[in-house]
Amino acid sequence: MSLDDFRGIWVFLEVSEGRIAPVSLELLGAGRQMADKRDVPLAGLLIGDGVKDLARTAFPYGADQVYVYDHKIFHDYRTESYMRAVIECVQKHKPEIILYGATSTGKDLASAVATDLETGLTADTTMLDVNAETGLLEASRPAFGGNIMATILCKKHRPQMATVRPKVMKALEPDESRTGEIIEESMELREEDIRTKVLKIVRETKEKVRLDEADVIVAGGKGLGSKEGFALIHRFAERIGATVGASRDAVEAGWIGHEHQVGQTGVTVTPKIYFAIGISGAIQHLVGMRNSGLIIAINKDPNALIFQSCHYGIVGDAFEIVPLLIEAFQKEPDKEVTYG
Repeated sequence: MSLDDFRGIWVFLEVSEGRIAPVSLELLGAGRQMADKRDVPLAGLLIGDGVKDLARTAFPYGADQVYVYDHKIFHDYRTESYMRAVIECVQKHKPEIILYGATSTGKDLASAVATDLETGLTADTTMLDVNAETGLLEASRPAFGGNIMATILCKKHRPQMATVRPKVMKALEPDESRTGEIIEESMELREEDIRTKVLKIVRETKEKVRLDEADVIVAGGKGLGSKEGFALIHRFAERIGATVGASRDAVEAGWIGHEHQVGQTGVTVTPKIYFAIGISGAIQHLVGMRNSGLIIAINKDPNALIFQSCHYGIVGDAFEIVPLLIEAFQKEPDKEVTYG
């Protein structure tokens, strides 16, 4: 089979809490740009139980078509059943590129499909582009500990695949006038063909840090020197009603939990305001917060990379500057701090 037989760009449409997951809508935006560049259709692939009506959600966000597998066997996500549906659809329609959200479901499914089809997969991609002539997907991500950006190509196999984390791409403004084609698919698959059984689903009860939903984040890095020094971040965040974030170095030092980590190996965030305090600005951190509305950096190293990516930078000792900021807010303790 020739590589030229593969045409079109797909996005796996993940369903979360009864709707298309936001990351899938974001990927439709990236997919639309690449599809226009290649002059090929953009399609969504939707798998689930009772999901057909959700297919129309994809059209205002850029999809031309949606392939739908709607059957009770897909009620719960299981690698085997979803993988078989994707593989059958790929073999039938031959897309050149498939994008997945880098969620627990997306990462599991993409790796299983890539293994079975013996094709390439770039994980946790932060930038996507396509060569208009060759159709080569250019998937970029930090490498070697976040010190360089690597662009990965899959020259000899199709479909080319990538996972992209939530908030990395931006969804298009929905155009409610757009319509598309819903293509209903079916396959021979019985419950006894699936080795995995879902016995029980237990919802997490622990209160979760929602960095990805925060309007204001105060993040600290290794420049704070110790766990005791990092307490300054908590004080400042509490005073201004912000959520606490951290660099990978601060997390690996044990100063704060991984759920607070921002960056390639943590959470991608898009707050209105992002304070980067004692953070040098490694690539793997920058890719996780570069789309923040306003970035304010505090670092005593005037050559820190973070100053190349911030809107406002303060060169100085955080232990002198941050207490002044806290004091400034404390002068009006009853005044509510608002943003936006």
